[in-house]
Amino acid sequence: MKYIFLIAAFNALFFSFLILQKKKALHDKILICWLLYLSLYTGIYGLFYNELFTDFHLLSVSFISLLLLHGPFLFFYISALIDHKDRFRKEKLLHFIPFILFNLYIVIASFSPEISEQINLDHTESAHGAPLLLNVFLLLTVISGPFYFIISILLLKKLDINIFNNFSTYENVNLDWLRRLVYTFGLIWTVLMIFATIHHVFQMFSWIFCTHGLTLSLSAFIILIGYYGLKQKEIFIQYPNLNTEYVTEPKTKYAGMLLKNEDIEQYVSKIRHFMAAEKPYLDADLTLPELANRLDIPSHHLSRVINEHFGINFFDFINQYRIEEVKARIDNPEYRNLSLLGIAFDSGFNTKSAFNRVFKKMTGFTPSEYRKQL
Repeated sequence: MKYIFLIAAFNALFFSFLILQKKKALHDKILICWLLYLSLYTGIYGLFYNELFTDFHLLSVSFISLLLLHGPFLFFYISALIDHKDRFRKEKLLHFIPFILFNLYIVIASFSPEISEQINLDHTESAHGAPLLLNVFLLLTVISGPFYFIISILLLKKLDINIFNNFSTYENVNLDWLRRLVYTFGLIWTVLMIFATIHHVFQMFSWIFCTHGLTLSLSAFIILIGYYGLKQKEIFIQYPNLNTEYVTEPKTKYAGMLLKNEDIEQYVSKIRHFMAAEKPYLDADLTLPELANRLDIPSHHLSRVINEHFGINFFDFINQYRIEEVKARIDNPEYRNLSLLGIAFDSGFNTKSAFNRVFKKMTGFTPSEYRKQL
């Protein structure tokens, strides 16, 4: 078991080194710090778990406090991915306060023999003998994981809204891998924390069972977050033109945005003409800021017109044109030598799965069923 933890620590360092070679966005920098933290945790545990919880009581509690950092790092990482401005706000450092206070308590307790003697995680006596503040901090450690997993799920849902408001394709910008990771390890982490709580309160299970389980789950987590994080690209590319910024969820409500009816009519006419004449939807990677720049319309005005006048989001707006292009080419004898997938790629789709899913959603038929009807 010791070697598994040491291998995990080495893997975390290895992935950190690989990510350092990338052109690093904010989420890459956060992931490097996160992996270094995971390497520190699994490495220390692999080397000293036999003595840590029996011979070094205060140090073992401080070591457990490191678990308070896992949730904030997950939150920072997802926040960086969904923040189109690629910035880190200083107020987010407040998430480290529980960890700092926990260790400050341990330092103060080390000067009081009466308190420090009661601080023992691998105990046999009743948990009621443990100091109240220790139990409070341990409780914070237990609920920290589930709390941040729930926040992460809400952030990923916010990302879905932002994707459909700004992108015409889903495949290259979704975070399904991270969503599955959050669900899976969120459940495992919560169960193991429940076991640790039961041990601390009722002395059921062994402490080594709880700590081994947590560190093993972190070891597997290192492999997955390192591998997928290394491949993860920046979702919201920065645009130099201030009128071509992304439209995020709060701004889609258009609070306080003044737009006259005659301006809306002019925009609608301009959009319809441009879509018919220039066919920008044939670009598989078309985004709202890019279309706004080509139309010379502010991004938020374009988003508002698409949402309020056409009654759909940007994703569906562009893909409606792509589907009509596919249907027109299927009907056209000039394209009968092409496969359905070839027509789809020429019409702006970039994957077979996306084409089939969108076509079925918008027509009620699969592409092959539609062609057979003709």
